[in-house]
Amino acid sequence: MRTQYSVNDMTIHRIVEQEQGFTPMLEFLPTLAKETLEENLSWLAPGGYNRDTGNVVLCFQSYVVKTPHHNILVDACIGNGKNFPLRPTWNKKNDSNWMNALKAAGLGVEDIDFVMCSHLHGDHVGWNTRMENGRWVPTFPKARYLFSKKEYTYWSEIHHKTPLAQITDSVLPIIEANRAELVTSDHELNDHIRLTPTPGHTPDHFAICAGKGGDKAVFTGDLIHSPMQARYPELVMRVDTDRDQGVRTRRAFFERYCDTDTLCCTMHFPSPSVGYIKRWDNGFKLEYLA
Repeated sequence: MRTQYSVNDMTIHRIVEQEQGFTPMLEFLPTLAKETLEENLSWLAPGGYNRDTGNVVLCFQSYVVKTPHHNILVDACIGNGKNFPLRPTWNKKNDSNWMNALKAAGLGVEDIDFVMCSHLHGDHVGWNTRMENGRWVPTFPKARYLFSKKEYTYWSEIHHKTPLAQITDSVLPIIEANRAELVTSDHELNDHIRLTPTPGHTPDHFAICAGKGGDKAVFTGDLIHSPMQARYPELVMRVDTDRDQGVRTRRAFFERYCDTDTLCCTMHFPSPSVGYIKRWDNGFKLEYLA
């Protein structure tokens, strides 16, 4: 399985934590018709769909971008010891998959300079923190963590009314340790790294663009989950906070990067997860790099 890509003066590493069947496809994408699913199984299965269970197959991963200046972690995946009572393969797990993948990329936790969380769902913030002496502390001791200020405010207000595990164990400890930078979703870190607003899945979701002088690579976060949403951008994911906005964002994103030399790095597409966006009739596809 390929996990490393060179793009101009940058190196990109996939840091894979899990890849598995997740939940029934027709529940995960509630506007997907069964007939449409069946029409596309010849190319979708087995990588993106399990015929036996009917489940969508997803990869859960982070990316590390090595630029001439910094090591950037894009999304922090699931983490160990975190509370996911509805997800048995995530709930309070204790394995070395993610850390081993980081080590295979030639990095330790002390080598990460910035952590960028596209949004604040639990499977994108988990490795923000680790348990040490009975308390959650930042996993990456030298890193600054970038959260959207609007996104943080949205989830904080919900958390104040009904506590959310991922805010308690993976976000607030970063705030309390003064390691967070609350930014706008169009923030520019430097000449290699910048954010671009991609709302819909959550209120202020952002994608991360990398490259000097232009977008040589882009990291999608959760603006898209399955290759079926590339083929049919109008398909919504069940927990999108604003479905109509998500559809508009998805199509605009694909139009922006279609048939360009920008490498598209998805968070949840099945391996190899990375490729170039191409047009396919009225939709799109990701032409994978082997």
